[in-house]
Amino acid sequence: MQRRMMIWGGLAALAAGGAALWGWRRWTRGPALPAPRAPVALADYRAALAPLAPPTGPLRVYHLGHSLVGRDMPAMLAQMAGHDYASQLGWGTPLRAHWEDRVEITGFAQENAHPHFRPAHEGLRSGDYDAVVLTEMVELRDAIRWHAAPAYLARWVLEAQAGNPDARIYLYETWHRLDDPAGWMERIKADLPALWLGELAQGAMAWGAPAVHLIPGGQVLAAAARAAEAGQVPGVSRREDFFARNPDGSQDMIHLSDLGAWLIALVHYAVLYHRSPVGLPAKVARADGTPVQVAPETAAALQALTWAVVRDTPHTGVSA
Repeated sequence: MQRRMMIWGGLAALAAGGAALWGWRRWTRGPALPAPRAPVALADYRAALAPLAPPTGPLRVYHLGHSLVGRDMPAMLAQMAGHDYASQLGWGTPLRAHWEDRVEITGFAQENAHPHFRPAHEGLRSGDYDAVVLTEMVELRDAIRWHAAPAYLARWVLEAQAGNPDARIYLYETWHRLDDPAGWMERIKADLPALWLGELAQGAMAWGAPAVHLIPGGQVLAAAARAAEAGQVPGVSRREDFFARNPDGSQDMIHLSDLGAWLIALVHYAVLYHRSPVGLPAKVARADGTPVQVAPETAAALQALTWAVVRDTPHTGVSA
């Protein structure tokens, strides 16, 4: 009760400052999951992925996650696609915390003080969304070990499917810190088969969820960084250019710059709509309306790269 009163107070203060809020998330544990089955093999996961046809018009999209989703990327994506969306976010939030009231969502009041917030249980049960994009916290190994990530991914997938059996459900692959001791590029390469697919997507199937498609954010970001450092992206020369700066000017090791958010919006667009992002606007706005301009030659290179990586990455539902 004390926690809810504190959060309500924070939300009220933000709302008084002009932020529009749609209400407090409703909590339920939901029906008990069945005991997990035997581990699901990659071949069985691939076989279970339902074929997806390109959508015929704008989708209504729900984003559930944390600051690697952020407010700006969904807003940029919506401008590119002309679609409506809603989200529930936190800071470093595991899927378990979004599901269960007893697990704290750090940054809940700050991250959801915007007009597109809608409580996750309410939103998914409504059946209003054609596409649901889920992601897990990083460090991903900690989410799997301490927060039962495959089981909670299964819960959210099943809840989304119950609300709208025709909803397209995606797992958004992110990345770890630039200064990860194992290497940033190395983690992105190794974690996709081992953790994002092997533990999460396939693990959720073992808990009774249907197979989910992939939004390969980490794969595109790593490919863009390699291309930039090889001199193949005009105006961009370092991986750090895709990442933000802290207020004191130091390098943020995990959160995106405007360019990075724009790039990840391209990835979502390509996967959700089965369309090349080449030609999409290089000028968009952040969630607060601040304009973002990507240089035309930079935009063209990154749009072409995004489409190539998405088409070459299995499990997205986009035909090669």
